[in-house]
Order: sequence, then C-alpha cells, then structure tokens
Amino acid sequence: MTTTTSTSGPTSAPMPNAGSFPRAFLQGRATVVVGLQWGDEGKGKIVHYLTPLHDAVVRYNGGANAGHSVVVGGERFALHLIPSGILHKGKRAIIGNGVVVDPAWLIGEIDKLSARGVDMSNLRISSRAHVVMPWHKDEDDLRERLLRVESAAVTGDGKGGEPIGTTKRGIGPCYADKHQRATAVRMGDLLDEAALRSKVRMIAKIKTATLGALFDALPSAERPEVRPVYDAEVVVRSCVEWAKRLGAMVGDTSVELLRMVEEGKSILLEGANATLLDVDHGTYPFVTSSSTVALGAPTGAGIPMQSVGRVLGIMKAYSTRVGGGPMATELIATEADRALAHHIRERGREYGTTTGRPRRVGWLDLPAVRYAVRLNGVTEVAVMLLDVLEGMQQIRVCTGYTVNGKPAEFEPDAGWMSRATPNFETLEGFSGEVSKARTLSELPKEARAYISLIERHVGAKVAIVSVGPDKDQTIRVGE
Repeated sequence: MTTTTSTSGPTSAPMPNAGSFPRAFLQGRATVVVGLQWGDEGKGKIVHYLTPLHDAVVRYNGGANAGHSVVVGGERFALHLIPSGILHKGKRAIIGNGVVVDPAWLIGEIDKLSARGVDMSNLRISSRAHVVMPWHKDEDDLRERLLRVESAAVTGDGKGGEPIGTTKRGIGPCYADKHQRATAVRMGDLLDEAALRSKVRMIAKIKTATLGALFDALPSAERPEVRPVYDAEVVVRSCVEWAKRLGAMVGDTSVELLRMVEEGKSILLEGANATLLDVDHGTYPFVTSSSTVALGAPTGAGIPMQSVGRVLGIMKAYSTRVGGGPMATELIATEADRALAHHIRERGREYGTTTGRPRRVGWLDLPAVRYAVRLNGVTEVAVMLLDVLEGMQQIRVCTGYTVNGKPAEFEPDAGWMSRATPNFETLEGFSGEVSKARTLSELPKEARAYISLIERHVGAKVAIVSVGPDKDQTIRVGE
C-alpha cells in the first residue's frame, strides 16, 4: 500500500454572512482520504502516513468488508473496522456513525492488535453506528445464492449472470435495515438490555420468517446446511457480552468531533471501499452499500461539511477490482494478458485484506479516475504502487472509451461499462530501483512521464507517489 504526505489542509477564507458559526468551522481543518478506483488503492498507508499531522482519525463508512494494510517497521497490520490511526499512540481513533459494526469481529480485531502491543485506549465508537447482527450475514449468503440460481435460470446456460459478489459480512442487509428503521439495532442500543430485549424479540420473529422464505426459495442442493431460525434470548446474550467489552468505548462521537473542530484541531477522515463502489455514484449495481465518496465523509462522521478543507484522492498506478461487475481494462482476453495480470497480482500482493480473494487486474483507467477526481472535489492525488510496474517494457493506459462507435466519457453504470471499449495509449516502460527513490527526480524519466500523463488526464496535481509499502518509501512531490 502507499504512503501520503500532506499538511493539515489549506485555510479557507471566512464566508460572507457566516453569522454565528464558530470561526473554526470555516477553517478547513479536516482532510478526507478517499479511494478513486474500486478500492485497495493504499488508503491505509496514506492514513498512517498523515496521522501525525492530525488529532483524530475517523472511519466514516463501510464495515468489516473493507480492509486496510499498513506496514510499520517492516511489520504488516491488517485493519478492518478500526481506523488506521490507532497505530499512532495518543491519537484519537473513532468509528463514526456511518460505519456498520460487527461487534464480534471488532472485539477480535481489538484483541489481536492489543496482543501485538497496540494501545487501544483511544478507540471510540459512535452510539449511532449500526450493528451487524447474525441475520444480516445469513441474508447476505442467501441472497447471493438465490441471485446465482435465478440468473442461471434466466440465461438457460447453467452459468447465469454475476451475483453482486459481496464479502458475505452482512454489510448490505445491515445498511438496508438502517434505512428500514424498525428492524435496526444501533451500538447505543446494546447499552440498555431491557429495551434491547424487546427490540430483538420483534426483529427475530421477522427475520426468521423472511429469511426462512428465502431459504425455501432455493433448490435443496443450493441451501445452507441450517435453516435460519433466531432465538431472541440467545441473540440478546451475545449482545450483552458485546456490551461488556465495548460499552466503555461507545458514545456520541459527533459531539466529541464537533468540539475538536471548534477548538481548531485537525481531523483525518478515512474512507473505506472507494468511489467506483459508492452506492449512488459507483458502477451500480456492483457496488457496496454505503457512501464511500468524500461527499459522505461529513455525514458519516457527524461534522459540518464546511470543516473539510482538503480531499486527498488515492489511486493505484494500475487498476484492480474484487467481486462482480465490468472492468473495461481488465487483463483477461488472452493468455499473455492473464500472465501479466498474475505477475502484477503477485508483485503487488493483490489479494483481499479481508477475504484473501485474488483481485482482478487491469491497466490504469484514466477516464474513471478523472470522474472520481471531479466527483470528490479532489485537491491532490496520491499515486500508489508505482514500483509494481517496474521492469515492464511497455505500459498501456486507457485514455478514453468508444461506445457504439462514438467517443464517450465514463459513466458509473454496469450496463454502460459492459458496452464500452477502452482506447489505449502505449507508453515506454521503466526499470531501475524505483523503490529506492525518495524524490521525483530520482525516478526514471519514463516513470516521471507516466505521472505527468496522469496529472494531465485526471485534472489534479499528484502530491504523493508511493514506491513501496513502508512509510519511508514515499515521495512528496515538490520537496
């Protein structure tokens, strides 16, 4: 993953007619770190790199389906729910209200980090964050099974179309219940056992009935081994145990963050997943279930949008994707393409931090990144994993699309993408010890040309170039 360098953000001029807003609200002290592709761009490394410049790090979306890898002193840490800033002693690490929390997973993550000497005393969890319950994971599994069966029946070829390709962590169903409201459980609910028991009894009846119907809709050979039936008392006992472990960390984190903003302190907002997986703005329907873009950072953390002053977009020097959905530049058409994809995958360790699934690999898709830059209002870009491309004789880059014989811009729709033909530009590759470069001038001229091409096409300045997983393998452009 990559490392990013940044200051705490530019100071905005006071807005006219600002009224009684505290001046700090207008100072732009928050930095959003957002992925510009389909995830796995190296956000964890950049957050780790930037944390010393900030007072708190906040996860604002997603759940245990996301994974950030951070290398500290040659030691790799895999983080899923806990913000990457936890690796810096004394920095507040906050799981915001926009996150869906799997308490059992979170407890396991806390225990593993604690065993490795990581101080967990500054971890806070929003009482408004929603809880991934047992039925959410079951529903995720049942829906994917049914999608696969029904799509095969429609196509008639026994293969069918693609399921969404979820991690089956229950993320989508949890977000769905959040918006349905009556069947949702929030972290704050775990702290009131009597009220929780009443709520869980009602929800357990509904989920046993609805998921039982999904189970029955599957052919016998496709069903899970056990029919989903939920005993409310068993579920409540689990919740009580979760509350014992996590209760002291749960509170109104928005109030805490608002106070920090008013005091002029700096906040680093850490996004999970990435722009092209956003539920509104990604390649729908092959997306995640939350707002992954910078637009979702203030609401997912509980701070005003005026407090955001910098948006740092993170991109790989190539493209990867996990799960279903079209990917215009995927290296899959020929045996040579697949061999090259395997080479990049192995060199870049392109396997899911959460699932271990091999990532699909393709050439850099610049129109897609430009779309993400524009949507997020990106002020600076970090190019990650440049070292992975070292040694290639030629590098291809998608600079546009053709649809129905006409030039076309990127559209975040899976149907449109399946019809788009990428237009490639071929560049001379670069060799040498890229991972040892610490300034832009130390990179091969071909690598510098590649970065210049990225800047021209995406419309934003490249401020950081990552040339390896360690924190010091980071180039701050202009220094």
